[in-house]
Amino acid sequence: MSKKTKSSSGVWQSIFAPLAIILAFIVAYLIFTRVLGNPVNFEGGNPKGHPLQGNLLGLMYKGGMIVPILITIVITLIIYFFERLITLTRVKGKARLNVFVSNVQQMLAEDRIEDAIVACDKQKGSLANVMKAGLSRYRALENDKELEKDQKITSMKQAIEEATALELPVLSRNMVILSTIASISVLIGLIGTVIGMIRAFAALAQSGAPDALALSTGISEALVNTAFGITGSTLAIIFFNWFSSMIDSYVFKIDEAGFSLTQTFAASIRK
Repeated sequence: MSKKTKSSSGVWQSIFAPLAIILAFIVAYLIFTRVLGNPVNFEGGNPKGHPLQGNLLGLMYKGGMIVPILITIVITLIIYFFERLITLTRVKGKARLNVFVSNVQQMLAEDRIEDAIVACDKQKGSLANVMKAGLSRYRALENDKELEKDQKITSMKQAIEEATALELPVLSRNMVILSTIASISVLIGLIGTVIGMIRAFAALAQSGAPDALALSTGISEALVNTAFGITGSTLAIIFFNWFSSMIDSYVFKIDEAGFSLTQTFAASIRK
């Protein structure tokens, strides 16, 4: 990957995060006002009144202004779910990794280094990039008459480690957003719930007489925020753990392929 490509990719990533959040908030606000706040969801067609019995949309609207924030979090979570899914699918390359590595090892056994490099270009993906970096150094070190055997092996390991270090940020990028959503979603939901409970008891105190219906309605409206928050947090935890296991598995394959390439190179020197 060229420096120009990496630079443009970095600029796009720096723009993507705030753009995704702003877009998510706009969509969330429209859902809150146009869908949840639709007059047909309320008694007398008045959003300021009580929601119709059994109408969940109207009940969610009564959760207050914390609701669009929580919807924003859920939409952002969905955006980054697909971003991670697409990215991690692309970094695997075109062919199956086991088949690709097996083909490269076969070419190495036949001393077809150039063909192996071409295969890496066709495969694409992080593992192919690491293998290509090692193969490029492979031929140069093989023809080097000045370095000792240990120095050549160290140089090969260094080339693979440097290539791996360049690929790791692509694999783990935006994972911090998923972990952040997992942490703050339920907390924001609880803030909305506490605010709703305060309003419910304040209204009850002003009425001067116990009103079980008003109190239960206020509490149910307040708990909408908790439901939203827990939902967002649960999904974020599931997605984070799933993608983390995918990344760990892929990094292991990269390390395994790099180690295999280094061992093959060391064996070729002995010959």
